[in-house]
Amino acid sequence: MTSLKYSAIALIGPGAIGTTVAAALHEVGRTPALFGRTAHERLVLRFEGGSISVPGPVKTDPADVAHKFDLVFVAVKSTQIETAAPWLAALCSEKTVVCVLQNGVEQQALFAPHVPRCPVLPSVVWFPAQREADASVWLRAKPRITLPDTPHTGLVLAALRDTRCTVDVAADFTSMAWRKLLQNALAGLMVLAGRRAGMFSRADITALSLAYLRECLEVARAEGASLDDDVAQQIVDAFHRSPADLGTSILADREAGRPLEWDSRNAVVQRRARLHGIATPLSDFVVPLLAAASDGPG
Repeated sequence: MTSLKYSAIALIGPGAIGTTVAAALHEVGRTPALFGRTAHERLVLRFEGGSISVPGPVKTDPADVAHKFDLVFVAVKSTQIETAAPWLAALCSEKTVVCVLQNGVEQQALFAPHVPRCPVLPSVVWFPAQREADASVWLRAKPRITLPDTPHTGLVLAALRDTRCTVDVAADFTSMAWRKLLQNALAGLMVLAGRRAGMFSRADITALSLAYLRECLEVARAEGASLDDDVAQQIVDAFHRSPADLGTSILADREAGRPLEWDSRNAVVQRRARLHGIATPLSDFVVPLLAAASDGPG
């Protein structure tokens, strides 16, 4: 059985996803050390029927790190990896497992240059959580993550055992990661429309969504994902069932004027398609618009 010094868990990036994981750990007595850009004395996770308050502080200076950690959860967005690099250098030794709670299918490649001696464990995050105006986080569904089956996965399983955050281990992690990427790619259309999930109830948006997902699906399969033909319809159906006011992190970033994860959520499909000689006319339209919405000019 994998052992873990529960005092040796750190979390970088206590945003919506990070706060959820921190709260799950704190609730069972495994409170992680918290590190991020903004100082907070505590984190608050709210959900139907209750809330959890996680004691801080959230430290903001890597120079304040006193020791290395066995397990580091990283919950920053792909646009924030460079700013997280000093934290990784301060928190990690060659024995540290780095578990990345981030969108996309390239976590290992993106983080390896910053922690060349550490195993990087990607994950798929399956739950919606959003930051509220008072800095609390609203968790809208039961938290669940999927991990690949590796020699280092046991450390994360031990940390999250018996918590409210369910952990699945997938033998075919590639398929799970691309399945989630398709969902994230489709959510990018919300940025272009400036609307929340209710927009998918329109017949024309449903038709566009299915066409875009089928294009993405062809690329996913070329990358080794084993996904059925009906996955596009399943994803659209899930958006149809979502609350009309459900947002997404990329839409929240657009509304706040922050950089968007357009590269890791949408452009990756276009890039990988070119490697396989696959035409992506819808991606070729969507990606430049998302890039411009994120980075300008104008």
